[in-house]
Amino acid sequence: MNRPAMPSAVDEDQAMGDLRREVREFISQETAAGRFVGQVDSWLTGWDEDFSRSLAERGWLGMTIPVHYGGRGQSFLERFVVTEELLAAGAPLAAHWIADRQIAPSLLKYGTEFQKHALLPGIASGETYFAIGMSEPDSGSDLASVRTRATRCDDGWLLQGAKVWTSGAHRAHYFIVLARTAAVDPGDRHGGLSQFIVDLRAPGVRIRPILSLDGRHHFNEVYLDEVHVPDEWVFGTIGAGWEQVTSELGYERSGPERFLSTFPLLAAMARAVADGTLETTAQLGRSLARTAALHEFSAAIADGLTRGESVDLAAAITKILGTTHEGDIAELAGSYGLDAGSSPLGEPVRELTADALAQRPGFTLRGGTNEILRGVVARGWGMR
Repeated sequence: MNRPAMPSAVDEDQAMGDLRREVREFISQETAAGRFVGQVDSWLTGWDEDFSRSLAERGWLGMTIPVHYGGRGQSFLERFVVTEELLAAGAPLAAHWIADRQIAPSLLKYGTEFQKHALLPGIASGETYFAIGMSEPDSGSDLASVRTRATRCDDGWLLQGAKVWTSGAHRAHYFIVLARTAAVDPGDRHGGLSQFIVDLRAPGVRIRPILSLDGRHHFNEVYLDEVHVPDEWVFGTIGAGWEQVTSELGYERSGPERFLSTFPLLAAMARAVADGTLETTAQLGRSLARTAALHEFSAAIADGLTRGESVDLAAAITKILGTTHEGDIAELAGSYGLDAGSSPLGEPVRELTADALAQRPGFTLRGGTNEILRGVVARGWGMR
């Protein structure tokens, strides 16, 4: 089934346009062969390791990783073009998503040569998967309040604590844990934090599933009971965890997944209006326009990342606007009655709508709640 093409950035050159067409052709071939069916929230829920490896074979994983670490040595904008098309099609990206999106660039920035050579080739080949170890029970979006502790021992560190909302931890190989390595200083709550690369199958790691409203298992709580981390798996600099984690969040919050999680549903509604099955509404028109605007904004951030610019504030804005937009699309589909048993667009679209509405509460929570991020934006603009 054809879908409306994603709008192209006005400054995309011929090479970018060729790349976009190549990805679209690949998607058409894969869907025609029945290798995947488009879904909403595919970067979180669509775990398909074979599909990840097929992307790696085409050079579409590890695109920003230098060639000598097993990557392609390409720009963030080129990666943006590929990932935007895959997300718009609802392709299953969850297996490699976190590793490729934020772990790889963070390793390049803060990792040791040992860590880069040990992990980056596997990320680029679609063989090494990561989860995120930031949020904790009862801590909300206040990362400075984390209580997981790392205590020095003779040959490394011992980690004790718990992490929550760790997407894919039950399937991933590693996660990067934010932990306290020094007591809290009331004058500097962001000090004394450090990061560690933890093997999710190491002794002392226990993973408990958290089921979504629809009964599916994507999230987890991860308990760390005196988990030993050798010195070579300390990530970055001890005590510099806050600076590192905020840099990492720039990658997490700014990408096209922050506004395209429900695009397959929006595309289905647009097609239905075009063929006369649904009546058009002003809200549908606004949704299409907002998608185009967010595309331009997110593409500009990818271009900034290529140039080494700080994108923290722009990433927070993208996340606020994009995740609100995704939820609005789910609500719009519900207002059309597409979640009902007698959906005029048939069972596949009814399922998309049901999935979008079930996932909708999480859109504005993950990656930092939008309420917290509004404060980040206000402080960034010097507002009081």
